[in-house]
This record gives sequence, structure tokens and C-alpha cells, in this order.
Amino acid sequence: MFSIIVRLIVNGLALWVATEIVDGVSITSDSTSNQVVTLLIVALIFGVVNAVIKPIVKLLSLPLLILTLGLFTLIVNALMFWLTSWIADVLDVPFHVDGFFWEAVLGALVVSVVSWLLNLLLPG
Repeated sequence: MFSIIVRLIVNGLALWVATEIVDGVSITSDSTSNQVVTLLIVALIFGVVNAVIKPIVKLLSLPLLILTLGLFTLIVNALMFWLTSWIADVLDVPFHVDGFFWEAVLGALVVSVVSWLLNLLLPG
């Protein structure tokens, strides 16, 4: 249970960094506490999308992953990031990714790098 909470916080921090760095990724909350709650909700949505849908998409895109020597993983990550934005919009959570090619790809890349760095800093 503790590792799930830590992973949720790490994803929330990575999403926050993405909203600060990438212009097309935004949270439209009025206060800091609302932004924190929004980030935690989006991190939960992102975690569920990555746990449930991403393995199916990776399996279906396995030939492209092999053909591109794994570079298609960037597109899969961007699709999961964009899907998270769409689900957040459906659930009326104030998180939005403007477009796919620059915003979702760069946002997913930032989230991946920041999550990786934070997981390096955390013990086991």
C-alpha cells in the first residue's frame, strides 16, 4: 500500500513538472490546494491507464516496437498521456493536453524522465 502511495506522489510530481515545462499541458485550478488534488487525481488516472491499457496497446503494437527498435514506445507513452487528458476532461478534472504531436509527446517524455529520476532517488 505504501509503494502505491509513493508511486502516486512521484507521478503527481512528474505531472506537475510537465505542466510547468510544456506549454500545452495545463492545470486550470484556482488555488494551490486544488492543484495538488487535481495532480493526485490525474496521477491516479495516469496510473490506471498505464496499468490497464498500456500493456494491451504495447502488445498490439509489438511489430512496430520491434521494427523501430523500441522508439515507438515514445508514441505509446504519448498516447497514454493524451488518453489521460481525455479521461480527465470526461471526469471534469481541470487537466488538459492541447495536442498530440508536441504537447503529448513532450509531456510524456518529461513525465517519464522525471519519474525515472525520482525513482532513482527513492530507496527500493
